[in-house]
Amino acid sequence: MSGREMAFIQQAFRENYITTCGSNLQNFEKSLAAITGTQKAVALNSGTAAIHLALKVLEIQAGDEVICASFTFVATANPILYLQAMPVFVDSEPETWNMCPDALESAIQDRIKKGKKPKAIIIVHLYGMSAKINQLLAIAQQYQIPVIEDAAEALGSTYENQALGTFGEVGIFSFNGNKIITTSGGGALVTNNPTYAKKALFLATQAKDLAPHYQHSEVGYNYRMSNIAASIGLGQLELLPERVQKRRAIFQFYQESLRNYDFIHFQPEPTACFSNRWLSCFVLTQDQALKAEKIRNALAADNIESRPLWKPLHRQPLFNAYPYYGHEVAENFFDTGLCLPSGSDLTDDDLERIVQVIHKELI
Repeated sequence: MSGREMAFIQQAFRENYITTCGSNLQNFEKSLAAITGTQKAVALNSGTAAIHLALKVLEIQAGDEVICASFTFVATANPILYLQAMPVFVDSEPETWNMCPDALESAIQDRIKKGKKPKAIIIVHLYGMSAKINQLLAIAQQYQIPVIEDAAEALGSTYENQALGTFGEVGIFSFNGNKIITTSGGGALVTNNPTYAKKALFLATQAKDLAPHYQHSEVGYNYRMSNIAASIGLGQLELLPERVQKRRAIFQFYQESLRNYDFIHFQPEPTACFSNRWLSCFVLTQDQALKAEKIRNALAADNIESRPLWKPLHRQPLFNAYPYYGHEVAENFFDTGLCLPSGSDLTDDDLERIVQVIHKELI
């Protein structure tokens, strides 16, 4: 927290709008739309809720198939199951660590051959890095399949100077406590389609029909962000450029400090991509893979938390019975990779301490 948030929180108290309406909520949505360059933003209580509503506005039904990146957090795919639809998982590629265009096209073609054309594609921008969005969108457009962008980790990131989360029909962001900015818990859906935004807001507020009494014709959800959470978000949005700058500086420190280990490869940043570097992550070469766990244990012994990269969803017990297309790129990332401490409040001393532990383990 910066302290700037308190002014907005105090304003909410003065206006006596604490729950799911108020000027701060409206202004947070307007600010987010302006920052991302979209027409509409709908503030919600989580990024997961945003994915769920994105699927709903695209009219995903029970039994439909939805293509989803495998190398991501479980929240990307759980909403597919909420709707009793079926996830179809797709592998990553090594240049961005995100969805592989070749594997995507193979998945679409095979599902069509099986008589089940996918109804949506969820592309993830992992750790703040853009996927090969132009190639993926071209494939989606060729087969006329709408795209949802899971930019939960990518606020402040761009591709060709366009904000991630704004290329598909619907984009989503997360403001959970571990993201680059936070509203304590929260998320948002953004879109250039006013009809989608209106429908998402309707569903997020219990699907109340226009009537002087409470009348409901379809299932709704209690997904709206509170005015207090939005107040925190307004203060945090002011800090976004600083947060991105700090995260990128942390990444550059790690990359420079560990440059002499030729078996360590940090997540690349291809031309035209600009990553917020939400997390600083690397993979090891296959012959050095066991060192990832040794580094993690050495850091943990010094009370420093690090984690493996995401475990691919097609290897999760919850999802291992669903179709998967690709090879072992995402699996190799999980087996050989590590996320280093990346919080915006890390000091120079903190960073030196972290790399010294790594050096000691690798020497």
